[in-house]
Amino acid sequence: MRHLLRSSIAVLAGLLVGGLANSAVLAVGARLVPPPEGVDVNDLESIKAHLDEYAPIQFLVPFLAHAAGTLVGAIVATRIGPGRRAGPAYVVAALFLLGGLSMLFLLPNSPRWFVALDLIVAYVPMAWLGSRVAAGSPRT
Repeated sequence: MRHLLRSSIAVLAGLLVGGLANSAVLAVGARLVPPPEGVDVNDLESIKAHLDEYAPIQFLVPFLAHAAGTLVGAIVATRIGPGRRAGPAYVVAALFLLGGLSMLFLLPNSPRWFVALDLIVAYVPMAWLGSRVAAGSPRT
């Protein structure tokens, strides 16, 4: 029971901190690489209407946000989880992946290269990397 509780807390903490990292990257990225003129990034319909105007560099921001959120979430989940095993990191990645998939359904006209890059690189590999980083670092 204690193992399950600690794993659950690890996943929740990973989701929270990973979500904050995702939001931070999106906020900073929008300032460094602004969206196309006239796009309200807080309005899904506005993004959908202007998605064909996005340059490849502008797709880098959400990709980096997804990857960074998953990476940070995986590190936190692994460090908090019992025995520094990767299980909680992969649960965090799976939940972020579900979020990424839901965005693809909401934005079906996303470029295929972006969809492939995001789904293949931003989630499971980042969970693997985050769990490896956390497993090798000393406990505090």
